[in-house]
Amino acid sequence: MTKDVIALTRKMPDPLSVIAGLLSGGPDTLVGVEGDGAVVQLCDEQGRPLVSVEAPLLVQVRGEAQRLLGASEPEVPYWWTEARATTGVEAAERLAGTFAARLASLVGGTAWPPQAATSLAVVNTEGLSAVPTPAAAQPAVDVLTDKVAVLIQDRPVVAMTAWLSDALRAAADAELGLQIVTPAGARLSPAVRNSLPGWPSRWVVQDEKDGYYDGLSGAVLEWNNGLFATVESPDATPQDPRTPVADAYRKDAEDTGERQLALSFRAVHPADDRLVLGGALESVWREITGEPPAGWGTEEPANLPWSLRQLTDVAHERSPAPTWLVVVGTPERPGLATVRITRTKAGVEEDVTLAFGYGPAEEVPTDAVRRAAEVLATRHDLQSMLVQIRKARRDLSVPPHFEGPGVPFAFVLGAEEVRTMPGDRARRTPLAEAPVPLGPRTRPALYYPLPGDPGDLSGWTDFERLMRHLKGA
Repeated sequence: MTKDVIALTRKMPDPLSVIAGLLSGGPDTLVGVEGDGAVVQLCDEQGRPLVSVEAPLLVQVRGEAQRLLGASEPEVPYWWTEARATTGVEAAERLAGTFAARLASLVGGTAWPPQAATSLAVVNTEGLSAVPTPAAAQPAVDVLTDKVAVLIQDRPVVAMTAWLSDALRAAADAELGLQIVTPAGARLSPAVRNSLPGWPSRWVVQDEKDGYYDGLSGAVLEWNNGLFATVESPDATPQDPRTPVADAYRKDAEDTGERQLALSFRAVHPADDRLVLGGALESVWREITGEPPAGWGTEEPANLPWSLRQLTDVAHERSPAPTWLVVVGTPERPGLATVRITRTKAGVEEDVTLAFGYGPAEEVPTDAVRRAAEVLATRHDLQSMLVQIRKARRDLSVPPHFEGPGVPFAFVLGAEEVRTMPGDRARRTPLAEAPVPLGPRTRPALYYPLPGDPGDLSGWTDFERLMRHLKGA
């Protein structure tokens, strides 16, 4: 299995320190570069990569090492340098560990995981060889077929790192699926779950009993014809194609009292050179938590302090191409959002998926939801918003076993959508409770209260009735 080794250092790795680390395989180890110099590789005698090293990332957001690695971290700001050992070469893992250990020793810091970076000695690479790298493969890709790119990840939380982001992009460009393989104890960052494409992409979890299963659906999997595919049940028929579900996935999960408040919304702004992006998300964050987000980035770990101006500049520079962002809160109040900014005929769209985590002794601030909705509707060009409450982990990570679905707490329809709906359809619904107007009387948005009880899935029935009504079905 491929291994990621990470150096967390107080100082920026200077060129001499990096060179010392790159000599972990001795002076005869070859060095190559990928990604316009953003990735440095230690190679075998044929020039095939043994270890790939990502450019150091300056992290200025507190708590990211704890969230993603379960590791203590230096005081911010600090430098995060990832090294990835190549699959199938036993000494490559030692080589990556020695690189990280040397870097941490020279510039001050620690290496993760601790057991991988225990030696500063030169690793004997004489005679080592790696398999040829397919031309379309990224440094993070372990197996490439004509159907999927497979990544093997052995870390506590699979995050939307630069490695994974590049692999997703390359797989999409090649019209391939992306399959992420992890050991049983790993979890996904919500940023990865929200970005993982549909079939044949999937999260593949190794399991002692069933071999492999889908971490998001529980379906038992097998490697078949160039990809991980579902195993067909012995009693399946063409009319009833049953798929067995792994025992590890459907185990009864104890209700720990942890909850998540999940919001997904879209804002559509008129295109304007003076437009400042991110304000809608910041407004919701302040209403729910009383403070702005802690940081953001175009990958994980989120490395930049929260700044509307910097976020807007990045999106403007990338336009008309879309911009994907991850936004995080503090360790004291876990929060994570993914934002996709797109230029369309309607203007500039911000699609936001956001969640906050709460422990058993913490109250979910449902009273703040309506205030947040009104701010969005009156100041930030809200099109629509769905709010849910879930029985799920406070730290927001996604485990490889069943978690109950969220239950709708509220739905909000923006003022423009209300205005263009025929007659009184938006105001007169089949729900027992009437919608609440938000904003000016002459041009209100509408807030539709829903049950929101995580133990009662009937709220989805009400939501579906509302959607059918609003669509005129």
